[in-house]
Amino acid sequence: MKLSAMPNERSPLITSGVCGLTLTAATCGAASDSPQDSSSGKAAQDPRRLNTFFGVMVPTILSMFSIILFLRTGFVVGHAGLLQGLLMVVVAYTIISLTVLSICAISTNGAIQGGGAYYMISRSLGPEFGGSIGLMFFLAKVFACGEYVLGLVEAVLDVFGADPESSVSGGLRVLPQGYWYTVLYSSVVLLLCLLVCLVGAHIYSRTAFAILLVVTVSLLSVFISTVAVKPKDFVITRVGPGNQTIRYNASYTGFSATTLRNNLGSGYSLDYSTNSVMSFATVFAVMFTSCTGIMAGANMSGELKTPSISIPKGTIIAVFYTFTVYVLLFILVSATCDRTLLIQDYGFLQRINIWPPFVTIGIYCASLSAAMCAMIGASRILHALALDHLFGLPLAPATVTSNSGNPWVAVLYTWGLAQCVVFAGQLNAVASLVTVFYLLAYAAVDLACLALEWASAPNFRPTFQLFSWHTCLLGILSCLVMMFVINPVYSSGSIVLLLLLLLFLHYRSPTSSWGYISQALIFHQVRKYLLMLDVRKDHVKFWRPQVLLMVSNPRSSCQLILFVNQLKKGGLYVLGHVQLGDLDSLPSDPVQTQYNFWLSLVDKLGVKAFVDLTLSPSVRQGTQHLLRITGLGGMKPNTLILGFYDSCTPDDFFLQDSAFCRSSVGKGSEEEYNFGVDLPSLQAHFPPVRHVESPRWLSPDEYVGIISDAIKMKKNVCLGRYFFQLQGEGKDSKVDGSERTIDVWPLNLLQPGNQDYQDVCSLFLLQMACVLNMSSKWRHARMRIFLNVETGSSDQGWVVNEESFRELLRKLRIRASIKIVPWDSVVQHYALPEGERCEEPTPGLSDDFLSSVNRMLMEHSSQAAVRFLYLPRPPAARNQSQHYLSQLEAVTRGLGPTLLIHGVTPVTYTDL
Repeated sequence: MKLSAMPNERSPLITSGVCGLTLTAATCGAASDSPQDSSSGKAAQDPRRLNTFFGVMVPTILSMFSIILFLRTGFVVGHAGLLQGLLMVVVAYTIISLTVLSICAISTNGAIQGGGAYYMISRSLGPEFGGSIGLMFFLAKVFACGEYVLGLVEAVLDVFGADPESSVSGGLRVLPQGYWYTVLYSSVVLLLCLLVCLVGAHIYSRTAFAILLVVTVSLLSVFISTVAVKPKDFVITRVGPGNQTIRYNASYTGFSATTLRNNLGSGYSLDYSTNSVMSFATVFAVMFTSCTGIMAGANMSGELKTPSISIPKGTIIAVFYTFTVYVLLFILVSATCDRTLLIQDYGFLQRINIWPPFVTIGIYCASLSAAMCAMIGASRILHALALDHLFGLPLAPATVTSNSGNPWVAVLYTWGLAQCVVFAGQLNAVASLVTVFYLLAYAAVDLACLALEWASAPNFRPTFQLFSWHTCLLGILSCLVMMFVINPVYSSGSIVLLLLLLLFLHYRSPTSSWGYISQALIFHQVRKYLLMLDVRKDHVKFWRPQVLLMVSNPRSSCQLILFVNQLKKGGLYVLGHVQLGDLDSLPSDPVQTQYNFWLSLVDKLGVKAFVDLTLSPSVRQGTQHLLRITGLGGMKPNTLILGFYDSCTPDDFFLQDSAFCRSSVGKGSEEEYNFGVDLPSLQAHFPPVRHVESPRWLSPDEYVGIISDAIKMKKNVCLGRYFFQLQGEGKDSKVDGSERTIDVWPLNLLQPGNQDYQDVCSLFLLQMACVLNMSSKWRHARMRIFLNVETGSSDQGWVVNEESFRELLRKLRIRASIKIVPWDSVVQHYALPEGERCEEPTPGLSDDFLSSVNRMLMEHSSQAAVRFLYLPRPPAARNQSQHYLSQLEAVTRGLGPTLLIHGVTPVTYTDL
C-alpha cells in the first residue's frame, strides 16, 4: 500500500517536514521558501538535497542524546548499577531497533509528507487510528518539551543556584531556588523557545550541525577526563526531612576495580529531586527518554536525495553510535565514581571534568535544542492534524500559518500545554508519562507495519527488507509490556484515552482517500473465509435469506430497499440494477461510473447492502446475469425480490426524506471526503420517477419471464407492492414494531383446492415472516397466521388441519396467533373441472372470485403493517403473462404493503 500522495487526499499536510526531533531547515523550519522566493531566482532548488549524514544522522544523534546523556547517566548507573543499567540500555535499544525496522520499511515504501509518525500511521491505518495516535504523539512531544526545559533549569541551578550551605564562594550562585522559582525559570526558557519558534524555526535548525559539534566536544571531554583527572573527594549537601541539612562524602576514584565491583549491583534509594524511592521501572522510564528521537530521519524522507538508502542507513548508524556511547559512558562512570557521587549529584560530570564549562555548555546546548525541537515538532504534528480536519473546531485555528508557512497558532497551542507541564517542577516527575506516550506511538508504528505486511498488498514493497511480521509483532509486545512495567496507571490511562479518541473519530466518521489498511486486511481475511465457506456443507438449519433486490429507480424504491434491509437477517443483501445497452456499440462501459452513486445511496439510506450493476440488451437477460454471477462462493443470492408490475404512479422518495434535502447538509459534512459524489450530483444521477405517459422499459411478458427464470434457477421469488406506504423503516426511526402487525396467508388463495399448509412454498412464507419478526424494527410486532377453511364441507377435515398446523408451529418455534377464516362464500365463485388440480392460477378465474379474495383480505388484514401472501407459480405459456399479472393485481388491490412469495427452498428444521 503505497504511501505517496494522492491528488485529492490533502496530502501536503505541511509544507515542511516535522521535527520528530528533526533539525535541518527543511524539517523543523516552517520556513521553507515562500512562493515569492521561489519565483525570484534563488529558489528553484531541488527539495531533495540532503544526504545521509546531514539529513538523517545529525538530527537523529542529537535528538537521542538530548539531556539524559549529561544529567541522568549517574542517576541510572547509581540507582540501577552497571549490570541493570546495561540491561536497561539493551532493552531500550532492542525496542527502538524493532521500531526502527518498521520505520525503515514504511518510509521506503513511499515519500512521507509532514507529520512524521502521524503521517505514517494515519496513511497506513486510516484517519481514526492515525488521528488518535497522532494526538497522543503530539502530547508526548509536549511533555518531552517540558521535560527538557526542566532539565535545562536543573542544570542552570546546579551552577548558578544560590545555596547557603555550599562551600563554593563567589558571585556565580545568585539564583534563588525553590519550586516556584523553578517554574519561573522554566517559563522564561519556554518563552525563549516560543520566540524562536515564532520568529522562524530556521534560526535554530540551521545551527543543528554546530550544536552537534558542541555536544560531541563536550562528550569527548568527559571521556578524556576519566583518564586525565586525578581522584577527588567531595562533600555534597542536601536538604533532608524537616529542612535538616545532610552532608554526603563522595569521591571520584579514577579507574578502580573496587569502584567497579561496588557499582555492579543495584542500589535503589531516595531520589533527591522528587523525594521518592526509585525502582527499575522509574529509572528505566527516565533512561528511555534518551531513545525517543529515532523518527528524526524518517521525517526527512521528502527532503532526502535517496530516502530508500539514507533512512535505513542513517538511522541504523545513529542508533548504533548512540548505543555505543551510552554503553562506554556507563562503564567509565561505573569504574571511576562511587555510588554516593552518582546518586547525590546528577550533574557530577561537571565536577570531574578537566574544564567544567565543557559539560555545562554541552548540557545547555543539548537541552535547549531538544526543547525547541520538541516544540517545533509538536506544533507541526498539531498543524497536520488540523489540516486533516479530524478534530473539527477545537483545532481549526491551528491551520493558520504565517506568510512564510510557519504554523504560529499551533506553536502557541504547544507552548500553552508545555507551560502546564513545567508545573511538575522536576524532570523525573514527567519522565514516566513521556516514556509511556512514546512507547504507545512506537507500538502504533509497529502495528502499522505489521498490518501492511499481513495485508499482503502488492503495492507494499519497501526497498528496506530487513524486517518481518515477527519483528513488528515483537516490537508491539515489547512496547506494551514495558509501558505497564514503567507505570501501569499511566499506561492504562493512555490506552483509555486512545480508545476514547478512537471512538470519537469513528463517531465523526471522517472519510479520506488515504487508503485504509483495514480494507486490505478485511479483503485478505474475507478471501480466506470465503474459500472455507463450502456450499457442499450447507445445511437447512443454518439457512438465511440472501437477497438480490432488483431496483429500476431508487427514487421510487427506497421504502422497499429499507424494508428488505430488515428482512435479510444478517444474510447477503445486493441491490441489482440493469442498464440497457450493448457494449459493442458503446465507447466504454457506462456501468463502471455509476457504482459510486449507488454506493453513496446505500450510505444515505443506512442499509447494509452491496451493489451489483450490469449492462444488457434487456432487463430479463440482465437479471439472469446477476442471478448467476452475483456473490462469491457460498455467499450467493438465494432469493430474488422485485417491485410489483402495475400502472400506478410512484412517489419520489428523494423529495420526502430529509437525508436527500440540501438543507440537511451541514458544513461539517461538506468538508468530509465524499468519494466524488455530493448530494446534488446524487440527486441528478437518478432520473425522475415514471409518470403515466412514460414508456415502460419492461413488458408484462418479460416481467413474468424473470419470475419463471428465477424459479427455474432454484431461486425463491418475492414481489413487493405498495411499500411506498410503509413508514418507519429509515435508519433514524425509533420504531420497535410494538404497534405493528404482520399478517401471513400461507394458503395459495388462487387455488382453493390446495389445502396443503406444509408444502415448501407455505413453509418458506412462514419462515420469511418469522425472520422479519426477529429484526430490530419488527421484533415486537404481532404475527397473525390466517387459515382458510371451508366450514360447510361434510368431513370436517379442517379441524384436523388446524390442530396439525398448531403442532407444526410449535415444532418450528414460531410465536403467532392463528386466525380461522371461513371462505365458503369466496370458494363458491371458483370453478375448476372435477378432479383437476393445478399449481398455476387458472386463466379463466372469474372477476367475482378475485374480487371476493380481495375483499376477504381487506376485511381481515386492512390494519396490518405488512402482509405475506402465497405467490402462485407463473404460467408456462407466454400469452398468459398478462392474465397472471391481472389476477395478482386484482387480489392485492388497495391492500397496503404486501409481499407475494414463492419459495422453492426447504428452510425449516425441527431437530437440533
